[in-house]
Amino acid sequence: MTSRKRTLAACAFLRPDRIPRFDNFQDYTKEWEARFGPAESLSDLEIIVPDETPFLSRARRIREEAGWIYEVDGWGRTVRRRPDAFFVEVLQAPIPVGADPDSVRFDSPGLDVRYAAKSREEIERIKRQRALFAKTGGPFLRTSFVRGETQFLLDIAGDPPLAAALAGKVADQLAAVGVEAVRRYGLQETGVWIYDDMGYNDGPMFSPKSFERVLLPAFRRMIAAYKRAGARYVFLHSDGDIRPLLDMLVDAGIDGLNPLERRANMDPSEIRKRYPRLILAGGMDNSDALIRGPTERIRAQTRELIDLGRDGGLVIGAHSISPEVPIEHFAAYHDTCLKYGDFATR
Repeated sequence: MTSRKRTLAACAFLRPDRIPRFDNFQDYTKEWEARFGPAESLSDLEIIVPDETPFLSRARRIREEAGWIYEVDGWGRTVRRRPDAFFVEVLQAPIPVGADPDSVRFDSPGLDVRYAAKSREEIERIKRQRALFAKTGGPFLRTSFVRGETQFLLDIAGDPPLAAALAGKVADQLAAVGVEAVRRYGLQETGVWIYDDMGYNDGPMFSPKSFERVLLPAFRRMIAAYKRAGARYVFLHSDGDIRPLLDMLVDAGIDGLNPLERRANMDPSEIRKRYPRLILAGGMDNSDALIRGPTERIRAQTRELIDLGRDGGLVIGAHSISPEVPIEHFAAYHDTCLKYGDFATR
């Protein structure tokens, strides 16, 4: 099987030739490449990210001062950052307290520049080799960007109708970008991943009741829009423990869940028992087992996941492989996937 066919077989709960994989690397060094080959060869699926920012035309650098870069980003936020930093400090959100959400106008989802990161030829090449999905954000995090995280949490708790209106407005924008990505990239056979981190290690960032009142309608609209556009699968990525929200999300139509963080009690075997037709993506413990070992513990966890995906329904992965993961620990996971996860010979 090609990586594409392997992933699609697993998504359809059919037995693939071997366990499909999905991993990302924070720092894939030359030593790792010499040992394991190119990083892209270790993953059977790829995610393309259109520019979903609602204020694309506002983005600009304001000034540099005392080692800081001040700018307005595509989310309309005034931020500052260090030149070598990944994260930014948000100084001002574009929809402050007192602003009328109905008066806010987002840039068109149809702008060609949103979808120009990869050429058509490159898109087709990837699709021949791997299962290609689009990614959009979700209504919680992205509304937090335009409202401010603290303020949006206060809105959810103190003014649910306003919070729901804001989340719905953002969700409609995200969905329009995702639908356009499905159409332009030809992703009907695969679909869309919604990235929306909503959990701490010990539970969601808000109560299930608040989620149902404020965010669930936005999720329903996004998922329905993707399905109407022909997307076969809609995955949800959320860090943390979101088990109290899963019944609602599955009812809303999600087909798959990622990354299944073990430190947040998102045990893949328990989730499979509870939702037997939910595609599981992830499951490897990247915060403890892969870092601390020992290698036999890593092999045992890998074999457990492979057995869970023997008849499809699972894509194994560790979400994010950080520099803290020793190369020999990754090798134990990798070699087990190659040998124990080869269903054609077992």
